[in-house]
Amino acid sequence: MTPMTVGLDLAKNVFHVHVADASGRMLESKKLVRRHVLDFFMALPSCLVGLEACATAHYWARQLRDLGHDVRLIPPGYVKPFVRRGAKNDATDAAAICEAVTRPGMRFVPIKSRQGQAFLMLHRARALLIRQRTMAACAFRAHLAEYGIVVAQGRHRVEVLTEQLDELREDLPEDACFALDALVEQLDALNRQIAVIDARLAERHKTDAIFRLLATIPGIGPITATAFTATIPDPSAFRLGREFAAWLGLSPRQNSSGGKHRLGGITKKGDRYLRHLLVLGARTVVRYPKARSRVDGPWIEGLLARRRPMVVAVAVANKLARTIWAMLSTGEVFRPAQL
Repeated sequence: MTPMTVGLDLAKNVFHVHVADASGRMLESKKLVRRHVLDFFMALPSCLVGLEACATAHYWARQLRDLGHDVRLIPPGYVKPFVRRGAKNDATDAAAICEAVTRPGMRFVPIKSRQGQAFLMLHRARALLIRQRTMAACAFRAHLAEYGIVVAQGRHRVEVLTEQLDELREDLPEDACFALDALVEQLDALNRQIAVIDARLAERHKTDAIFRLLATIPGIGPITATAFTATIPDPSAFRLGREFAAWLGLSPRQNSSGGKHRLGGITKKGDRYLRHLLVLGARTVVRYPKARSRVDGPWIEGLLARRRPMVVAVAVANKLARTIWAMLSTGEVFRPAQL
């Protein structure tokens, strides 16, 4: 019988496949070492293949798609309900993926291209370097606080301290100066690396029409525009902008029953990096009246009268997410709100 659906449980070296026919009956369940995965799928006729959207998933999705298969990436959280209780292993994971990929209401993750993934590596590397810079700056400030030199939080204040380090050496032990010099060198190196990545992103932003289109939205700069365009290659994966905002984790969690609607805090699901960039941009919109007027001034000001600024920023981020989806879907330019 011709196989119709295949669930592939990804791993580093040992994979597991679950093959089912059109009725869902299992035809085959077996382990595969890494070098035999493509040979196995080359021997299969074109079929539906489900994978969890995890590490290396986009690579395998592209490889299997080139073999003629219909490949779908499923968020791991959507696969978990299909795993049999008390039987968590590779075989049941593959069977759960095979079952989940056939559900009509299942949501899938768009498969990224090689260039899209390479471009996102710039963003991931930049985010890592920024975290390392923050750690080094906090360590530098904390070490000086041990000798009574205290400054407020903020990277720009740490930069002032690094410039004054030569003056502070007279009151510091030699070993402390040696450790602080190492941190200063690390901060300088991180700043140079981040500046190089920012320049490369800005260069790409100038040459791509979609990047420039998204950057016309208030609160959306080159970093956010390039990150969204690279992460969401196909906006048609979402039916509505509301679904896109929910995928980013910017919608309230529901616990409704019996006709009573109970909304909690935002779910914080989806891509944390995109949500972080979007909320930062929304905070800028909330802060400045000119930016507020371009989005929806009266609506934002009404929210500010009732809610804390951070709560309003999340609501604005939801609105910006729906705007981004609409512009990616239609190619239309941003139109400021009419007062």
